[in-house]
Amino acid sequence: MADNNHSYFQHPYFVLTGIPGLEQKYYWMAFPLGAIYVIALFGNGVIISTIKSESSLHIPMYYFLCMLALADMGLALCTLPSMLGIFWFNHKSIAFDACLVQMYFIHTFSAIESGVLVAMALDRVVAIWNPLRYGTTLTNGVVCRTGAVILTRAVCVVFPVPFLIKRLPFYRSNILSHSFCLHQDVMRLACASTRVNSLYGLIAVIFTKGSDSLSILLSYVFILRTVMAIASGEGRLKALNTCVSHICAVLIFYVPLIGVSVIHRFGKHLSPLTHALMANAYLLVPPVLNPIVYTVKTKEIRKKIIQIFVQSKITAEG
Repeated sequence: MADNNHSYFQHPYFVLTGIPGLEQKYYWMAFPLGAIYVIALFGNGVIISTIKSESSLHIPMYYFLCMLALADMGLALCTLPSMLGIFWFNHKSIAFDACLVQMYFIHTFSAIESGVLVAMALDRVVAIWNPLRYGTTLTNGVVCRTGAVILTRAVCVVFPVPFLIKRLPFYRSNILSHSFCLHQDVMRLACASTRVNSLYGLIAVIFTKGSDSLSILLSYVFILRTVMAIASGEGRLKALNTCVSHICAVLIFYVPLIGVSVIHRFGKHLSPLTHALMANAYLLVPPVLNPIVYTVKTKEIRKKIIQIFVQSKITAEG
C-alpha cells in the first residue's frame, strides 16, 4: 500500500549543489563566475553583431559561426539563473518543473552546438576540396536549411526527455550533484526503474553527439587526404590554417563532454568536487573559449571589440 501511495509522488523542488567543500568561499567565487558569464555573453554577442554588420563576413563559414555563437549564448543563459542564485544569493532550490525546463534547454542547446560543429566541418571540406564551387555549393538557402535541420533534430530528440523524467516517482533524496539540472543527475534520484530513460538517453547521445563526432572525424580524414594532394607546402599550410579555429572549437566542446561522460560512468569513486568541476567545465568552457578563439583568428571581430572599448572610454571620459 505504501509503494502504491509513493508511485506518483514527486518532490515540489530539487536542491542544487554548488562546489562541494567550498561553501564558505561562495561569496568570493561569485565575482569570477559573474565575469565568466559576462565574457561568454559579450564575446558571443560581439561575434553575432560583427557578422551581421560586416558584409565581408556574409559567407557560409561565418553564418555557421553565428549559429555556434547563438548556441553558446543559449547554453550560458540556461545555467545563468541557477549558478548565480547559488553563488550570489545562496539560493539552492529549484522547482521540479523549472528543473525539467532547464534540463530540456541545456541538452537541446548542447545538441545544437554539436550539430553546428558538423556543419562547420562540412563547410571546411567543401572549401578545401573544391574552392571554386564553394559559393555555388553552400548557398544561403543551403545554409538556412542546414540550420533548420540542426534545430529540428535537437528539439525533437530532446523533447521526450522531460516527460520520461516526469513519469518517475521521487520520494527519497532530492539533492542534485550539480548547480543545474542534467538528465542523468535527476534520473539517479528516481525511486523506480529508469531502464527506459537510460535506453532513450543512450540512443539520443548516439544519434546526436556520437554520429556528429564520427562525421567530424571522417570530414578531417577527407580534408587531410585532400591537403596532402596539394603540391606546395605553402598551399598545404594555408589550407590547414583555415581549419585551426574549428579544430579548437571541436576540442573545446568534446573534451569536457568526454570527460563528464567518463567520470559519470567510471568515476563513482572520485570526490564530488571532481564531478562538479567537470560538469561546470562542460557547460561553461565552450561559451567562454569559442569567442576568444575566433576573435584571435578573425580580424573583423578584433576590430569590433577594439571599437567598442574605445567608444566606452570616450563615453566615460565625456
